[in-house]
Amino acid sequence: MPFPKRRTALQFTEPELRKLQSIRKSRTEEKRRTVRAALLLDSLAGQSDEAIARRHCISRSTVVLCIQKCLQFGLDAALGELPRPGKPRQLPDDAIAWVLNVACQKPKALGYSYEWWTYKLLTAHVRLHCVAAGHPALQKLSRSKLHKILRQGELRPHKIRYYVECRDPAFEVKMANVLHVYKEVEIVNEYRRREGGRGLGMVTISYDEKPGIQALAVTTPDRPPVAGQHASHLRDYEYKRLGTVSLLAGLDLHSGRIIETVSDTHKSADFIAFLKKLDGAYPEHQKIRLVLDNHSAHISKETRSYLETTPQRFVFVFTPTHGSWLNLIENQFSKMTRTMLRGIRVASKQELIDRIHQYFEEINAAPGVSMEVQNGRDVYCIDIKRTMI
Repeated sequence: MPFPKRRTALQFTEPELRKLQSIRKSRTEEKRRTVRAALLLDSLAGQSDEAIARRHCISRSTVVLCIQKCLQFGLDAALGELPRPGKPRQLPDDAIAWVLNVACQKPKALGYSYEWWTYKLLTAHVRLHCVAAGHPALQKLSRSKLHKILRQGELRPHKIRYYVECRDPAFEVKMANVLHVYKEVEIVNEYRRREGGRGLGMVTISYDEKPGIQALAVTTPDRPPVAGQHASHLRDYEYKRLGTVSLLAGLDLHSGRIIETVSDTHKSADFIAFLKKLDGAYPEHQKIRLVLDNHSAHISKETRSYLETTPQRFVFVFTPTHGSWLNLIENQFSKMTRTMLRGIRVASKQELIDRIHQYFEEINAAPGVSMEVQNGRDVYCIDIKRTMI
């Protein structure tokens, strides 16, 4: 006759039970965690310690220890490991702090030619200068130990992340102005949908340039996929450069149509040529409002001279400096880069130009775009469909 158990029975909340069941069924968890979760569930179901030990091929003391840890320290402690005495620390806190301080400095400031630290260079520097800094325990610092110190200090001095400094003091005001334009377009589009396509007194266009589109040619013909042999296209890694072209495009925020020009440059003359194309594409009574960035061609002397010849025709709304993400045409350029231009190869620069025009003809055949601009607090959505025209 077995002796009755004197310990307290296990009790778990519903979330804890779901967690234990998930760990027991998991194929990615550590083996010891899945076993501990299983034996806790078995004990909760009323099985004896001996039966649990036989079922999982472990000793009875292991089962008892796991259950006692759960009762005394909680579920997480039972699934994990309790702290053990182990070997005493070799590196004091002040030595670790000195290593982190060195890692936060640039190597060139300490007399090296490197711009950023490598693990090898930082390890060698620490070993060389630790005694003079009063930390002789670092003389045998290994690369793995250095990596652990940096990881615990949440430092990655061998990496670099870029950011954009906000240099426009009126950034908030300009951003609000652009978002106001988008909200106004949304209201106008909704009104025109209800009114059955009422005419516009002002059309709003999101405009930008995409320079440096490369015309690349293959050196040997591509090989198509072959079922059972080659799953994808095969292409020789060598290519020939045929030059670059610049795309100037404007997205009509009312119809979803795109007006584009392609040229070898994107100077003032090219921008003026685009404005003339816009002037000819819309009725004379409509104002044309462009949302655009602060490129020099947009505010040059030549551009201003042309605008004086067409008074009250164009209205410019400039995005803040380094705020081109507010321009909705950027979404179309991103999609174009990820789809039509991805891996493109042409026989001539003219072929590239023709295919770019064909791309926008295909888009304009069934214009439709969902645009979303987020300013950190509010999201303005403009849903454009062809039926709004």
